[in-house]
Amino acid sequence: MAMKQEKTTHFGYQEVPVQEKASLVRGVFDSVASSYDLMNDLMSLGVHRLWKRDFTANSGISPGDRVLDLAGGTGDIAALLTKKVGSAGRVVLSDINEAMLDVGRRRLEDQGIVGNVSYAIANAEHLPFDGGEFDAVTIAFGLRNVTDKEAALSEMRRVLRPGGKALILEFSTVQPEPLKAIYDAWSFGALPVLGKLIADDEASYRYLAESIRKHPPQEELARMMEDAGFDQVRFRNLTGGIVAIHSGVNP
Repeated sequence: MAMKQEKTTHFGYQEVPVQEKASLVRGVFDSVASSYDLMNDLMSLGVHRLWKRDFTANSGISPGDRVLDLAGGTGDIAALLTKKVGSAGRVVLSDINEAMLDVGRRRLEDQGIVGNVSYAIANAEHLPFDGGEFDAVTIAFGLRNVTDKEAALSEMRRVLRPGGKALILEFSTVQPEPLKAIYDAWSFGALPVLGKLIADDEASYRYLAESIRKHPPQEELARMMEDAGFDQVRFRNLTGGIVAIHSGVNP
Protein backbone atom coordinates (compact mmCIF):
# COMPACT_ATOMS: atom_id res chain seq x y z
CA MET A 1 0.00 0.00 0.00
CA ALA A 2 1.47 3.38 -1.03
CA MET A 3 2.28 5.83 1.72
CA LYS A 4 0.31 9.10 1.54
CA GLN A 5 2.74 11.84 0.55
CA GLU A 6 3.04 14.68 3.05
CA LYS A 7 1.96 18.05 1.67
CA THR A 8 4.78 20.58 1.60
CA THR A 9 5.26 24.29 0.98
CA HIS A 10 8.21 26.61 0.61
CA PHE A 11 10.08 28.23 3.48
CA GLY A 12 12.49 30.36 1.52
CA TYR A 13 14.12 27.89 -0.85
CA GLN A 14 13.46 24.92 1.44
CA GLU A 15 10.47 22.59 1.13
CA VAL A 16 8.87 22.00 4.53
CA PRO A 17 5.67 20.31 5.74
CA VAL A 18 2.74 22.72 5.44
CA GLN A 19 1.91 22.48 9.13
CA GLU A 20 5.44 23.54 10.11
CA LYS A 21 5.76 26.75 8.09
CA ALA A 22 3.87 29.05 10.47
CA SER A 23 6.08 28.09 13.41
CA LEU A 24 9.23 28.48 11.30
CA VAL A 25 8.15 31.96 10.19
CA ARG A 26 7.27 32.80 13.79
CA GLY A 27 10.79 31.81 14.79
CA VAL A 28 12.27 34.17 12.20
CA PHE A 29 10.29 37.14 13.47
CA ASP A 30 10.84 36.27 17.13
CA SER A 31 14.53 36.48 16.30
CA VAL A 32 14.48 39.75 14.33
CA ALA A 33 11.75 41.72 16.19
CA SER A 34 14.07 43.94 18.22
CA SER A 35 16.23 44.88 15.23
CA TYR A 36 13.55 44.76 12.52
CA ASP A 37 13.20 48.50 11.92
CA LEU A 38 16.94 49.12 11.80
CA MET A 39 17.36 46.22 9.40
CA ASN A 40 14.56 47.55 7.18
CA ASP A 41 16.43 50.83 6.90
CA LEU A 42 19.64 49.04 6.03
CA MET A 43 18.01 46.57 3.63
CA SER A 44 16.16 49.23 1.64
CA LEU A 45 18.57 52.15 2.25
CA GLY A 46 15.61 53.86 3.95
CA VAL A 47 13.36 53.66 0.89
CA HIS A 48 10.82 51.42 2.70
CA ARG A 49 9.63 54.54 4.52
CA LEU A 50 8.77 56.21 1.20
CA TRP A 51 6.99 53.07 -0.01
CA LYS A 52 4.87 52.96 3.15
CA ARG A 53 3.98 56.65 2.90
CA ASP A 54 2.95 56.17 -0.74
CA PHE A 55 0.90 53.10 0.22
CA THR A 56 -1.10 54.91 2.90
CA ALA A 57 -1.30 58.31 1.17
CA ASN A 58 -2.90 56.75 -1.93
CA SER A 59 -5.02 54.19 -0.06
CA GLY A 60 -8.32 56.05 -0.31
CA ILE A 61 -8.80 55.48 3.43
CA SER A 62 -10.85 58.33 4.92
CA PRO A 63 -11.64 59.88 8.32
CA GLY A 64 -13.96 57.63 10.30
CA ASP A 65 -12.96 54.41 8.52
CA ARG A 66 -12.41 51.11 10.33
CA VAL A 67 -9.16 49.55 9.11
CA LEU A 68 -7.53 46.21 9.84
CA ASP A 69 -3.75 46.24 9.41
CA LEU A 70 -2.68 42.60 8.99
CA ALA A 71 0.86 41.45 9.79
CA GLY A 72 1.34 44.99 11.05
CA GLY A 73 4.42 44.09 13.04
CA THR A 74 6.24 47.09 14.42
CA GLY A 75 3.46 49.53 13.59
CA ASP A 76 4.79 51.71 10.76
CA ILE A 77 1.66 51.35 8.63
CA ALA A 78 -0.73 51.55 11.59
CA ALA A 79 0.85 54.81 12.75
CA LEU A 80 0.27 56.36 9.32
CA LEU A 81 -3.26 54.95 9.13
CA THR A 82 -4.29 56.44 12.47
CA LYS A 83 -3.67 59.87 10.96
CA LYS A 84 -5.87 58.96 7.97
CA VAL A 85 -8.85 57.68 9.97
CA GLY A 86 -8.71 60.41 12.63
CA SER A 87 -10.35 60.35 16.03
CA ALA A 88 -13.64 59.03 14.65
CA GLY A 89 -11.99 56.02 12.99
CA ARG A 90 -10.26 52.92 14.28
CA VAL A 91 -7.18 50.96 13.28
CA VAL A 92 -6.66 47.38 14.48
CA LEU A 93 -2.96 46.55 14.42
CA SER A 94 -2.69 42.77 14.15
CA ASP A 95 0.09 40.24 13.79
CA ILE A 96 0.46 36.50 14.30
CA ASN A 97 3.73 37.14 16.13
CA GLU A 98 3.43 38.39 19.72
CA ALA A 99 7.02 39.69 19.86
CA MET A 100 6.49 41.87 16.80
CA LEU A 101 3.11 43.11 18.08
CA ASP A 102 4.67 44.07 21.43
CA VAL A 103 7.27 46.17 19.60
CA GLY A 104 4.50 47.82 17.56
CA ARG A 105 2.41 48.59 20.65
CA ARG A 106 5.37 50.19 22.45
CA ARG A 107 6.32 52.26 19.39
CA LEU A 108 2.80 53.63 18.93
CA GLU A 109 2.40 54.39 22.62
CA ASP A 110 5.76 56.18 22.59
CA GLN A 111 4.41 58.35 19.75
CA GLY A 112 1.30 59.13 21.78
CA ILE A 113 -0.97 57.11 19.48
CA VAL A 114 -3.47 55.56 21.87
CA GLY A 115 -7.02 56.73 21.16
CA ASN A 116 -7.93 55.18 17.83
CA VAL A 117 -5.83 52.01 17.70
CA SER A 118 -6.29 48.56 19.20
CA TYR A 119 -4.24 45.36 18.98
CA ALA A 120 -4.96 41.75 18.11
CA ILE A 121 -2.91 38.59 17.72
CA ALA A 122 -4.38 37.21 14.51
CA ASN A 123 -3.59 34.58 11.90
CA ALA A 124 -4.36 36.04 8.45
CA GLU A 125 -5.75 32.66 7.35
CA HIS A 126 -8.32 32.54 10.20
CA LEU A 127 -9.26 36.06 11.25
CA PRO A 128 -11.07 36.49 14.59
CA PHE A 129 -13.40 39.21 13.26
CA ASP A 130 -16.98 39.35 12.04
CA GLY A 131 -17.87 39.51 8.39
CA GLY A 132 -18.14 43.05 6.99
CA GLU A 133 -16.47 44.59 10.03
CA PHE A 134 -13.93 46.79 8.20
CA ASP A 135 -13.87 49.47 5.51
CA ALA A 136 -10.34 48.54 4.49
CA VAL A 137 -7.79 45.80 5.14
CA THR A 138 -4.08 46.46 4.64
CA ILE A 139 -1.11 44.11 4.67
CA ALA A 140 2.43 45.38 4.08
CA PHE A 141 5.38 43.05 3.63
CA GLY A 142 3.46 40.22 5.27
CA LEU A 143 1.57 38.26 2.63
CA ARG A 144 4.68 36.46 1.37
CA ASN A 145 5.11 34.88 4.82
CA VAL A 146 1.57 33.45 4.90
CA THR A 147 1.37 29.71 4.24
CA ASP A 148 -2.03 29.71 2.49
CA LYS A 149 -2.25 32.99 0.61
CA GLU A 150 -5.58 32.05 -0.99
CA ALA A 151 -7.11 31.56 2.46
CA ALA A 152 -5.72 34.91 3.62
CA LEU A 153 -7.17 36.72 0.60
CA SER A 154 -10.56 35.08 1.19
CA GLU A 155 -10.48 36.11 4.84
CA MET A 156 -9.56 39.68 3.89
CA ARG A 157 -12.60 39.81 1.65
CA ARG A 158 -14.87 38.23 4.29
CA VAL A 159 -14.12 40.88 6.93
CA LEU A 160 -14.60 43.76 4.47
CA ARG A 161 -17.95 45.49 4.06
CA PRO A 162 -19.39 45.59 0.54
CA GLY A 163 -17.38 48.22 -1.30
CA GLY A 164 -14.49 47.88 1.16
CA LYS A 165 -10.95 47.76 -0.15
CA ALA A 166 -8.04 45.34 0.28
CA LEU A 167 -4.58 46.87 -0.08
CA ILE A 168 -1.37 44.86 -0.33
CA LEU A 169 2.18 46.28 -0.29
CA GLU A 170 4.72 43.57 -0.98
CA PHE A 171 8.10 42.88 -2.51
CA SER A 172 7.55 41.76 -6.07
CA THR A 173 9.33 40.95 -9.32
CA VAL A 174 11.87 43.51 -10.49
CA GLN A 175 11.27 44.54 -14.10
CA PRO A 176 14.42 46.14 -15.60
CA GLU A 177 17.15 43.49 -16.00
CA PRO A 178 20.05 45.77 -14.95
CA LEU A 179 18.21 46.65 -11.72
CA LYS A 180 17.37 42.97 -11.15
CA ALA A 181 21.07 42.01 -11.28
CA ILE A 182 22.01 44.71 -8.75
CA TYR A 183 19.06 43.81 -6.53
CA ASP A 184 19.91 40.10 -6.50
CA ALA A 185 23.53 40.84 -5.62
CA TRP A 186 22.40 43.08 -2.76
CA SER A 187 19.77 40.64 -1.47
CA PHE A 188 21.90 37.51 -1.43
CA GLY A 189 25.28 39.10 -0.85
CA ALA A 190 24.73 41.99 1.55
CA LEU A 191 21.55 41.08 3.45
CA PRO A 192 22.81 37.92 5.18
CA VAL A 193 26.04 39.73 6.11
CA LEU A 194 24.06 42.66 7.56
CA GLY A 195 21.86 40.19 9.41
CA LYS A 196 24.94 38.61 10.95
CA LEU A 197 26.52 41.94 11.92
CA ILE A 198 23.42 43.79 13.14
CA ALA A 199 21.14 41.05 14.45
CA ASP A 200 23.56 38.13 14.83
CA ASP A 201 21.16 36.18 12.65
CA GLU A 202 22.35 35.44 9.14
CA ALA A 203 19.84 32.65 8.50
CA SER A 204 16.70 34.74 9.14
CA TYR A 205 17.78 37.40 6.69
CA ARG A 206 18.67 34.82 4.09
CA TYR A 207 15.12 33.48 4.51
CA LEU A 208 13.68 36.99 4.05
CA ALA A 209 15.60 37.39 0.78
CA GLU A 210 14.52 33.95 -0.42
CA SER A 211 10.88 34.51 0.55
CA ILE A 212 10.73 37.51 -1.77
CA ARG A 213 11.75 35.35 -4.74
CA LYS A 214 9.08 32.75 -3.91
CA HIS A 215 6.27 35.32 -3.73
CA PRO A 216 3.88 35.41 -6.72
CA PRO A 217 4.78 38.06 -9.33
CA GLN A 218 2.49 41.01 -9.94
CA GLU A 219 0.13 39.50 -12.51
CA GLU A 220 -0.22 36.22 -10.63
CA LEU A 221 -1.12 37.94 -7.35
CA ALA A 222 -3.70 40.05 -9.22
CA ARG A 223 -5.27 36.84 -10.57
CA MET A 224 -5.30 35.35 -7.07
CA MET A 225 -7.20 38.39 -5.80
CA GLU A 226 -9.73 38.03 -8.61
CA ASP A 227 -10.11 34.32 -7.82
CA ALA A 228 -10.81 35.30 -4.19
CA GLY A 229 -13.73 37.39 -5.46
CA PHE A 230 -12.29 40.90 -5.54
CA ASP A 231 -13.37 43.38 -8.21
CA GLN A 232 -11.43 46.30 -9.71
CA VAL A 233 -8.11 44.56 -9.03
CA ARG A 234 -5.14 46.75 -9.91
CA PHE A 235 -1.44 46.92 -9.15
CA ARG A 236 1.20 49.61 -9.35
CA ASN A 237 4.95 49.07 -9.31
CA LEU A 238 7.29 51.15 -7.18
CA THR A 239 11.07 51.39 -7.71
CA GLY A 240 11.06 49.28 -10.83
CA GLY A 241 8.92 46.52 -9.34
CA ILE A 242 11.06 45.94 -6.25
CA VAL A 243 7.71 46.40 -4.52
CA ALA A 244 4.15 46.57 -5.84
CA ILE A 245 0.89 47.86 -4.43
CA HIS A 246 -2.16 45.73 -5.23
CA SER A 247 -5.72 46.76 -4.52
CA GLY A 248 -9.13 45.18 -4.90
CA VAL A 249 -12.72 45.97 -3.91
CA ASN A 250 -15.17 43.65 -2.16
CA PRO A 251 -18.25 43.72 -4.44
